[in-house]
Amino acid sequence: MSKIDRLEIRQLRILQALLREQNVSRVAQQVGLTQQAVSDQLRKLRDIFDDRLFLRKSNGLVPTPLAEQLGDKIDELLQGFEQLLVPELFEPSVIDSTYVIAATDYAQQVVLPDLLSKIRRQAPGLKVIIQDLDIDNLSDLIAAGKINLVVAFPDFVPSSYPCITLFTEHHVCVVAKSSPLARKKLSLEAIARHPQIIASPSRPNFRGSIDTWFEQFGLKRNVVISAPCFSIVPLYLETTDAIAFLPSRALIDSNLATIDLKESPVSFDVISAWHPRSNNDPLHNWVVELLRSATD
Repeated sequence: MSKIDRLEIRQLRILQALLREQNVSRVAQQVGLTQQAVSDQLRKLRDIFDDRLFLRKSNGLVPTPLAEQLGDKIDELLQGFEQLLVPELFEPSVIDSTYVIAATDYAQQVVLPDLLSKIRRQAPGLKVIIQDLDIDNLSDLIAAGKINLVVAFPDFVPSSYPCITLFTEHHVCVVAKSSPLARKKLSLEAIARHPQIIASPSRPNFRGSIDTWFEQFGLKRNVVISAPCFSIVPLYLETTDAIAFLPSRALIDSNLATIDLKESPVSFDVISAWHPRSNNDPLHNWVVELLRSATD
């Protein structure tokens, strides 16, 4: 074992105290050790530095020339070690980094515009990569550090990751404003029979969470079109005879009409999640706080 591997921070503190007090008894009281323990550490220091370090005199100790030379270096080292535990002040305006957000297309429509606006105003040097959610590889991408933040629905995100709930959402039944159905009141049975479009961003299929809700009433939906994202569904509604169930916040500025229902579909949460290693990352925590305020 090399000499540097044998050197401990505690020993440097004792050496610093001995240089200051030049008295074993006072140092022992200050560091919470017995005089014998302090003497034992001094013996180890003498062996490491190959120097006596201190000579005894009638009322204490006298440092050797080497010990005096070590004094300033030890003070600097210990101050440096203490700085390791002091969190750096995070200043968004000077950050120069890249941050990756994976989000559903719904979150890209509803959640991210306000967040990105705040980031651009406060941290113009921060580059943000936004990518679609890859459900099958999401866990591996987060674990590999290739994604910093996920904004999605709880079913899409591993439950083991830290997360916050941004808000609670619900589906509404919609048609194009030009559709004859926009002026009619339909029973749940009639809606179930009518051709429908489903947004299935995770995997291409003809089933979604709304199907479970319909089944509670003994009904099965007539889904005829499966779209890969929510954002395209309004365009499909305008060119077909179909209806759809879309999250309510995705309807802002859309050319759609809402069909009132006696029963409301079950609500669901929109969350943001991340890997536990990011819990103490100042940049990450700043982005999360912006996200909280963007959705309050």
